[in-house]
Amino acid sequence: MTLHLQKTYTKALSKIAITGSKSEANRLLILQALYPNIKIENLSNSDDSSLMKKALASDEQLVDIHHAGTAMRFLTAYFSIKEGRETTLTGSARMKERPIGILVDALIALGADISYLENDGFPPLKIRGMKLTKHKVRLKANVSSQYISALLLIASSLENGLELILEGKITSVPYIKMTLSLLDQIGVKNSFEGNVITIKPKQGKLKSETLVVESDWSSASYFYSIVALSEVGAKIELSSYKKDSLQGDSILGEIYRQFGVETSYSENNITLSKTSIVDKNSKINLDLSNAPDIAQTISVTAFGLGLSCHLTGLHTLKIKETDRLVALQNELSKLGANISVTNDSLVLDVSDTINSEIEIETYKDHRMAMAFAPLALKTSILIKEANVVSKSYPDFWRDLTHIGFQIK
Repeated sequence: MTLHLQKTYTKALSKIAITGSKSEANRLLILQALYPNIKIENLSNSDDSSLMKKALASDEQLVDIHHAGTAMRFLTAYFSIKEGRETTLTGSARMKERPIGILVDALIALGADISYLENDGFPPLKIRGMKLTKHKVRLKANVSSQYISALLLIASSLENGLELILEGKITSVPYIKMTLSLLDQIGVKNSFEGNVITIKPKQGKLKSETLVVESDWSSASYFYSIVALSEVGAKIELSSYKKDSLQGDSILGEIYRQFGVETSYSENNITLSKTSIVDKNSKINLDLSNAPDIAQTISVTAFGLGLSCHLTGLHTLKIKETDRLVALQNELSKLGANISVTNDSLVLDVSDTINSEIEIETYKDHRMAMAFAPLALKTSILIKEANVVSKSYPDFWRDLTHIGFQIK
């Protein structure tokens, strides 16, 4: 499905309700499977969370999680401790290209029985559930935080808990802290001191909790971009968000001040307001080690405003749904950008023109589709495979229409 986004003029924007964060939701779904007395509200309606929920409810030996990377990592750990169960965990063609060896090695070091069915280090996996009694493991600290969180989520179910030693500089710390905070909320004792994370084994029955999933900050990023690319005075209200968010992408409020956008909080809502025009000589320099998922949105915003930007800390983007750095270089170049990328950084030069009627390839990556959509405030563009947004935000195109975007 290709959507044609015609150049849109809008100032008075409406209120949008965004469903729960898939990052929080998928962590809580694993914890709920381990401790059924947990109840979840405002669960994400994303494909990823739906696939996670379906996989956890399945009694079949073959579990296919398609494009859901979080599900692949978390379920690898989860099925490894399901004693007596044998599971074949697989996914899409792209999922079979996404490495998982670091997590598998860590689980095997703890006593897990996991083997590769095709290529070493990559899905699909054969997992034989075991009782894991070893409790100490080392992991490189600069790996995807999902590997780390996968271990932390099962840790309290292990007979002796877990001592995880992270070697080197830790990246994506907010996502690790999100996991630990959720463990706190259900009464699992843990500590994070220096490069060592310790999780105590559960003591008796964990307390019953109803946990409300905060709305997804990554999804909010596209509306930050829309407000930034709008005229001064543009506003949009989003629900439901917390000022003391667990999500790393909540740094958006601070980052988008550089694009002339202010964030205000009232009860569980945030209002984004375009308050100033950004000086064309401004340079956006950001280390996104702790929030790499918003790199695409920020790059497109900077391009739309004719600003230069230098983004670092992007090494995990190489192994996402697509190589997001190469994808950004390809698509922004088609629009007229002068952009260069390395394995972990992106440099965008100042640009005075934006080419019209360009077809944006999405590479089966939901964030590519949504990150480029706000450019319809500057020019008419086409988004290919637009339905890929269902992976994290199924209502995205409906919500854009609601605030005045012209989409055919």
